[in-house]
Amino acid sequence: MTRQTGGQLLVNALKNHGVERVFCVPGESYLPVLDALYDSGIENTLCRQEGGAAMMAEAWGKLTATPGICFVTRGPGATNATAGLHVALQDSTPMILFIGQIDTGIREREAFQEVNYHRFLGESVKWVAEIEDAERMDEMISRAFHVATSGRPGPVALALPENALSQLASSKPVAPWQQIETCPGEEQMAQLTDLLKDALRPMVILGGSRWNQDAVLGFQRLAQQWQLPVACSFRRQMLFDHTHGNYAGDVGIGINPALRQRIEEADLLLMIGARLSEMPSQDYTLLDIPSPQQTLVHVHPGAEELGRVYRPTLAIHASPTAFVASFESRSIPAGVADRSARVESAHQDYLSWSTPDDIVTPGDVQMGKVMQSLLASLPEDAIITNGAGNYASWIHRFWKFRHYGSQLAPTSGSMGYGLPAAIAAKLCEPERTVVAFAGDGCFQMTMQEFGTAVQSGANIIVLLIDNGIYGTIRMHQERHFPGRVSATSLQNPDFAALARAYGAFSCTVRNDAEFLPALQQAMDAETPSLIHVCISAEAITPTMTLSQIRQQAEKAAASTDTAAARGR
Repeated sequence: MTRQTGGQLLVNALKNHGVERVFCVPGESYLPVLDALYDSGIENTLCRQEGGAAMMAEAWGKLTATPGICFVTRGPGATNATAGLHVALQDSTPMILFIGQIDTGIREREAFQEVNYHRFLGESVKWVAEIEDAERMDEMISRAFHVATSGRPGPVALALPENALSQLASSKPVAPWQQIETCPGEEQMAQLTDLLKDALRPMVILGGSRWNQDAVLGFQRLAQQWQLPVACSFRRQMLFDHTHGNYAGDVGIGINPALRQRIEEADLLLMIGARLSEMPSQDYTLLDIPSPQQTLVHVHPGAEELGRVYRPTLAIHASPTAFVASFESRSIPAGVADRSARVESAHQDYLSWSTPDDIVTPGDVQMGKVMQSLLASLPEDAIITNGAGNYASWIHRFWKFRHYGSQLAPTSGSMGYGLPAAIAAKLCEPERTVVAFAGDGCFQMTMQEFGTAVQSGANIIVLLIDNGIYGTIRMHQERHFPGRVSATSLQNPDFAALARAYGAFSCTVRNDAEFLPALQQAMDAETPSLIHVCISAEAITPTMTLSQIRQQAEKAAASTDTAAARGR
């Protein structure tokens, strides 16, 4: 039997499990892996910083439902990569981070860039281990794929000691990884059928991972057959076609008040894949904890999530894909309550809330008109990515997501995610239009990865929404400390010039008339593109200005002071 280095065995194992692309920042600690990748047929995307590389791997995992693969060097490389691990953990995304590590023979001496990854990453991943013996390479990598994808998916970290990567060992063939499904029981599905049959005010919330296109389309059919209004959890809007008559809106930041009321008044809440954590639960006020007033049916692939925060009336331990397949196989019983009027009303409330026609904000660029131009110009299957910031509210509220696999956004709220996610998306789906939304603060968290886009030929479009501030923080600052601006103003570069320096197409938009021509040029460009959109800092949300927020806070403070004075 041919003996190979640990590095070669590792790369062979990745090929065996179907890996087509990895993302990396190189390091001398895993040179044997880099050498093995050289003629492996696996594409290796060279990134600028480990946080960006890990976010690209996470985005790949989101799009493909297979583990995104990232390689980083030890010490600072691993610590930088934790930004992407956190996204994968909170977003339930399968991902494997490989970390170069010191030789096992010099451990516990605080060697160069030495880190104990069991302690350091213990709370950041589903499983962390070191592959100390190349003979166990196939075993450990097979386990990593299964842990990352089973139950509630998430990240795994494997440290690679230098001596294990250069060690000669024999391969132990392992069957390629396969998704392990968790299927609902017959008894639970029968109970669900009974509950849905009689519910007068049901509401469905879709979220989480472990979905695919068939499951998404299948649930659209189910919603129509059972007359169910359907909402999507925070940054999971691609799970239901927004133009479908059963769509009721997104349960996220700045929720439609009408949708919130429908959830609160529901007599049955069917939650599939979602955890309803802090953001979608409106700071844990939407449902009572631990026992919601609504009859709650919670479907989730992770047994540990059922009853963790909300105690469900009916818990169904199943992946969304298996649940939908089982649900579709059941016949609809006679006598199901007529809910068509409520479904239609919920969809009309969504349409009224998500139409930007009448919204006017301060400044020469109206984001409402920007959204209208995008809706009219971009293909309906365009992939939209974003990081974190108030600019994202325009996407969440006004973009019409139509297809599964068209949204990459961090439920963890990580800034800097939009650009690396867009690069991964374009490399994964080169024929599709990919648009990254980024605020000026968000973009500068990972803007060095624009060089990765150019070098890898990922012809993305970046819409850089520049208001010169950390907008979300300034908004909260004005709300709680009105007029006392601190550490939220940004001195920015000429972003268009920066993109041109990389050899990309770029332009600056300072008024409404300039946006559509700029978008058309970007869509026609054969390079990555950046459209620098300059908006007023006052246009902080679609409905409120910074001055209005400040004035409200000052008025509330004055009222409190007056009440306190009267009390004295």
